[in-house]
Amino acid sequence: MEENIRYISVRFETTNKTYTFSTSDPSIKSGDHVVVETQRGIEYADVVADPFDKPNVAMEIKPIIRKATNEDRRQFERNCDDAIEAKRICQEESDNLDLQMNVISAEYTLDRAKITFTYLADDRVDFRELLKVLASIFHCRIDLRQVGTRDKAKMVSGIGVCGRELCCARFIGDFDRISINMAKNQLLALNVQKLSGQCGNLMCCLRFEDDAYRDLRKDLPKLNAQVEYEGEKYRITSMNVIAKNCKLENHEHAVFISLEDLIRKGKYNKPAKKNEREEESVAK
Repeated sequence: MEENIRYISVRFETTNKTYTFSTSDPSIKSGDHVVVETQRGIEYADVVADPFDKPNVAMEIKPIIRKATNEDRRQFERNCDDAIEAKRICQEESDNLDLQMNVISAEYTLDRAKITFTYLADDRVDFRELLKVLASIFHCRIDLRQVGTRDKAKMVSGIGVCGRELCCARFIGDFDRISINMAKNQLLALNVQKLSGQCGNLMCCLRFEDDAYRDLRKDLPKLNAQVEYEGEKYRITSMNVIAKNCKLENHEHAVFISLEDLIRKGKYNKPAKKNEREEESVAK
């Protein structure tokens, strides 16, 4: 029996992360829909890859319950429609109790045994009375989950300054820590407002590009460093590591040269190598 077990990756409508389940159904393939049991309850999920051999993980992998039927799909769609009204009711009841919370979404489990409300709040919220009210209205288990501004942006989505859908909504599963040091490393103007995304935090793309910029700059002097080039002393006033050029200035001249020429002909103090702890602090 074990030989017939295959493994599939599924994704839920509300997250970009993939999860692994096992199956003995040989007909399941990428693009199908399945019903699975998670910590939240019975859920409807999309299969995002063809079945594969057992992954190299130590944790227990749960089996899927079944391949989704047309009725499962209709139930899932009804749940999505009803969740819109549930979100409105939750916000209304929260306002009636004068709770400072912004309800972002509501989501039923497939069997409607539980409904999860996600909300944003500046401080901790005492929602014990709200739980009683919601339980009397929906007659199922109620889960109230507080999230941060980055999670809200991921759920709501939108268009970034690059003109594309927000990275958090499109493909990011888990959020990495982002530091202003990453902007410094990429020679960006330290204008926090321009470097922030729709969530109000530093943009995720700073993290994606950090390793590449650190590699490109590892043998280069810092911006505003003093260098000697062709017998004259200059200050590096601008540098573009992608275009591989820089601008040197002194009181009399300004010259544009390639970074290759700067390394080959320029005289300057080589940047000191950071120890592992310093490297780690920059990356966080």
